[in-house]
Amino acid sequence: MPLKTYGVLIARAVDARREGSANTPHYQIELTDDQGTHYRASVNVKSQERPNELLYLVDDDLRHPVTARLAGLASGWNSLPAGPGGPNLDFVRGNLFDPSKMRVLPPDVAGPDNDLADLLDHYVRRAIDDPAARLYVFGERWGPEADVRDKIFGFLPGNGVHDIHMNQGNSRRFQGDDGVWQDGGLLVRFPGQEPAQERWVAVFLAFQSQKWHTDDSTGHALPGTAPDTGTDTGGGRPAPGTQPIRIVGALVNPRGPAPEAETVTLLNASPATVDLTGWRLLDRLGHSSPLPPVPIAAGAALPVLLTGGAQLGNHGGEITLLDAAGLKVHGVSYTAEDAGREGWTVVF
Repeated sequence: MPLKTYGVLIARAVDARREGSANTPHYQIELTDDQGTHYRASVNVKSQERPNELLYLVDDDLRHPVTARLAGLASGWNSLPAGPGGPNLDFVRGNLFDPSKMRVLPPDVAGPDNDLADLLDHYVRRAIDDPAARLYVFGERWGPEADVRDKIFGFLPGNGVHDIHMNQGNSRRFQGDDGVWQDGGLLVRFPGQEPAQERWVAVFLAFQSQKWHTDDSTGHALPGTAPDTGTDTGGGRPAPGTQPIRIVGALVNPRGPAPEAETVTLLNASPATVDLTGWRLLDRLGHSSPLPPVPIAAGAALPVLLTGGAQLGNHGGEITLLDAAGLKVHGVSYTAEDAGREGWTVVF
């Protein structure tokens, strides 16, 4: 079953410590919301399963519609119902980042700037030093525990967030945590002096034992998916540059009256012709449009007119490409700003 209490904590970081447990070390962050309630964010930096090192990706200038969807949420803990309608994170369906760009870091080794704890410390300390910065911590909540002091920072009641990592495609041992639209993550908002200077930093973490082709209902790894090896034959996480068919453009806001003729442009980057029979394009809500059942030659581009359900909203959205087996091939996202120029194609 999925996480019991998934959501996002919006709060200010006030302290951080490394936890030196040999088996399951964490990077610990103390936070306070605008009402003065204290929380601890417990971020995994080592896996209990081999390989122990985590996959990570940092986007130090996140431009994704999820940031607009977070607007208006209150300081403190916000429960998020399952599904694609809100600001929930999903590493497979949300097109938050390119999984092929994830890298491995050891949890905590001697020396500066060479492990995952150092990386987290760099961004969290910046947030601590900026009173206006806010952390958006996605994961599962525990507490409040009325009679239990926090074991790291000592505040009362004990209260916090964990599972701040991918929460689907788990091995059998942790399959009970699988779900869709419930992945963890750490986003930091730096407001800046002017609205145009606002900047978001995102840290995404996953275990090497997790799979990247998962069931749309349960979040379980699809049968036959091998462990992640960083290749296109592994757990579904492609190696850089190996996606054969890619989304390279989208006419989100065409000129003219509704219904608009929205198009998505595909590129065959591979050296072989690919038959698109049975392939589909999805929007964020899972509405699909079929691709024309034609071959696309090596190096060729193909504009696809969206029919049959998928829609590209002008307030930002995601576009996902599925092959005939229903497996994700590629995915992109665009913001309201990207879609704001009528008649222009968004280039990915």
